[in-house]
Amino acid sequence: MAKANKTYVCSDCGAGTSKWQGQCPACGAWNSLEPAASGLARAAVTPGTVPVRRLTDVGTETVVRVSTGLTELDRTLGGGLVPGSVVLLGGDPGIGKSTLLLQAAANLRTGGGTLYASGEESLQQISLRGRRLGADLGSVAAIATTRVDEVLAAVQETRPGCLIVDSIQTMATDLLPSTPGSPNQLRACAGLLVRLAKQSGIAVFLVGHVTKDGQIAGPRLLEHMVDVVLYFESEVASRYRILRTVKNRFGAANELGIFVMSEGGIREVRNPSALFVSQRGDPVPGSVVTAVHQGSRPLLVEVQALADQGSGGPPRRVAIGLEQNRLTLLLAALHRHGGIATHGHDIFVNVVGGVRIMEPSADLAALLATISSIRDRPMPRDLVVFGEVGLAGEIRPVAYGEERLREAAKVGFTRAVIPRANAPKQPIPGLAITVADNLRDIMRMLPALEA
Repeated sequence: MAKANKTYVCSDCGAGTSKWQGQCPACGAWNSLEPAASGLARAAVTPGTVPVRRLTDVGTETVVRVSTGLTELDRTLGGGLVPGSVVLLGGDPGIGKSTLLLQAAANLRTGGGTLYASGEESLQQISLRGRRLGADLGSVAAIATTRVDEVLAAVQETRPGCLIVDSIQTMATDLLPSTPGSPNQLRACAGLLVRLAKQSGIAVFLVGHVTKDGQIAGPRLLEHMVDVVLYFESEVASRYRILRTVKNRFGAANELGIFVMSEGGIREVRNPSALFVSQRGDPVPGSVVTAVHQGSRPLLVEVQALADQGSGGPPRRVAIGLEQNRLTLLLAALHRHGGIATHGHDIFVNVVGGVRIMEPSADLAALLATISSIRDRPMPRDLVVFGEVGLAGEIRPVAYGEERLREAAKVGFTRAVIPRANAPKQPIPGLAITVADNLRDIMRMLPALEA
């Protein structure tokens, strides 16, 4: 009788090997090889068991979404929670992931209610948090366990419309001998929960831990398996929370939801543009407001720059909220086509409020803020600026230009400097628009712009 082959899998990287070794040959981790799960026989599938249909015969019915009761969360989900979807929510410890989902669970009105499976807190802790938030938890059932098999059994018993697993790194299945949080356990537990969602139509929320680099802990395969990936972010000691959509199979990616943390829980910010510009006082050098487009809406944010005399070494280039290499390219274009040298200055650029700008529309605002700081001349408070700056000094257009302008006019801005190609066909009431083709045009209009 032939001897059955036994394989070992690394608990750190998930690589497999045919024999046990003290060190994983793939990632180099010591004592990380564990026996792979055996005895999981492959069931024979009879032809015709799984229906096969032509795509032209598949209906295109509109997906019915369920509101979470939080407009900003619904926005990041693409308009609401889709039954049968799997959402992965990651964020730093203590940022408010559990609080956000508990408030959403209290507002969800799905058939069967919500099942909250906690592997980190007791039922008493969850109940106390719900009372502190003043949430109506009448439709929320809870279970405290670290075994995903018990979670699946509880789902079969209660038949909820939504399942929250807090967190996926604490869950383990009896099918594998490895410890909770290992790559094998994460893949297996996530696979079981994804299968549950797709077969039963239950919407599943998975809370994920993050590493020191801000990425969700575990194999990247975890993010590929789910339908939606959300990151909950915040600046240090800030009350504001930003929910960012990284992946969404049912809506737009790069969507933003803005929240504020209070004693009564997490509250959504309905007008984030007014939030990011309302705290500005008298005009100061180095401050310019720009209009970015995040997901499906425009957003006004403030870009600040500080130009300081260098200390004799190589000049420093620090960008927070912008790509640092792009800042270096912009300063080179400013020197070549604008005639302003920055090699003797340390340049620091920051986007206020912890917003990360992922598009080049803030190029012109970053350069104007830098010029304003170097000249020590403030820009007017009622000015909004956007546009991409090319290496040839041209001011290139950006997408959704008219939407950005209308958002600025709604908040109260009266002047705008934009690329010529973004000029609207019809005037926007209350907004005087100046167009520019290149950096030389910007330098010529600077005396009229400076406050």
